[in-house]
Amino acid sequence: MRRALRLLMITGVAGTLMGACTAGTLYAFQSSLDSDIVRIPDALPTVEAERPPPEVGVGENWLLVGTDSRSERTTTGKDAGARLWRPGQQRTDTIMLIHLSESRNRVCVISIPRDAWVSVPGKGKAKINSAFSWGGPALLIKSIEKLTGVRVDHYAAIDFQGFSAVTDAIGGVDVEVTQTVRDPLSGVTWKAGRQHLDGEKALQFVRQRVNLPGGDLDRIKRQQALLNSIADKVLSAETLANPVKVNNLLRSLTKAISVDSGVTPGILRSRLLELTGLDSLDYVTMPVKGTGMEGPQSVVYLDLTQTRALSEAIQDDRVDDYVRENDSANAVDEVR
Repeated sequence: MRRALRLLMITGVAGTLMGACTAGTLYAFQSSLDSDIVRIPDALPTVEAERPPPEVGVGENWLLVGTDSRSERTTTGKDAGARLWRPGQQRTDTIMLIHLSESRNRVCVISIPRDAWVSVPGKGKAKINSAFSWGGPALLIKSIEKLTGVRVDHYAAIDFQGFSAVTDAIGGVDVEVTQTVRDPLSGVTWKAGRQHLDGEKALQFVRQRVNLPGGDLDRIKRQQALLNSIADKVLSAETLANPVKVNNLLRSLTKAISVDSGVTPGILRSRLLELTGLDSLDYVTMPVKGTGMEGPQSVVYLDLTQTRALSEAIQDDRVDDYVRENDSANAVDEVR
């Protein structure tokens, strides 16, 4: 019964996407989406000998990053009025390695703390978000591939303005807050219970770090909770059965992100269709051993043994087994 319902959903989505445009306008719509996408030609490392080799049958890995420049001008997507990356000026606020299983019925989102102390190729030990500051997407990817041994197949970046626009495009989302907490920097008080977030409130929610007991680790869970709410909304029948909402979502998404040169509207549409059949969507944090100081810097030390085990599970397309065996999934239905 479940398989039949899933097939019905996928068929319905396909019909919605195709039915949204007549035969005469489908190509124009596809071309329009393609022209909206901003591609970064050198986002992926170019020296294959320095990368994990590509493998068949073990799923697909995307690196999703959010920039923390807080520029008043958009820095990703078609409307970018400022460069995504300026040497030494911008760092990644959010770093998520997203593994799609080969069968596309399982997804795991692995958040890497931005203050994780790692080896950055050519630079030595540093916080992982420094890699983006020093060398843009390619150096960040090289650092993650060096840390994990996992090959990054695709890269996508979104800045705060783009993130807000995508959230608004789906009508906002709901999150559950476990206890009332005030953000002294923004002045916002989040009351315990369900919160409906539009684009602006979503940014305030995921930016907060002060006054959260776990600091950046709690902030990661907020980011994951919001992403989970967005995924629920995007993959809901309410959205997928409405051709206007589907088109608006694709339009806002393609306008808001910057991606590697291999990403096409067809890939984005395919992933949307494929993910309607999800059996599991897990959220984890790269295993952390503790925090400390490196000179004047506050850093996060990763548990390298567990990081290696998680990385091997990603490489073998069995990350769901790792999550279950280690009880490492983050609870994102309710967050602080």
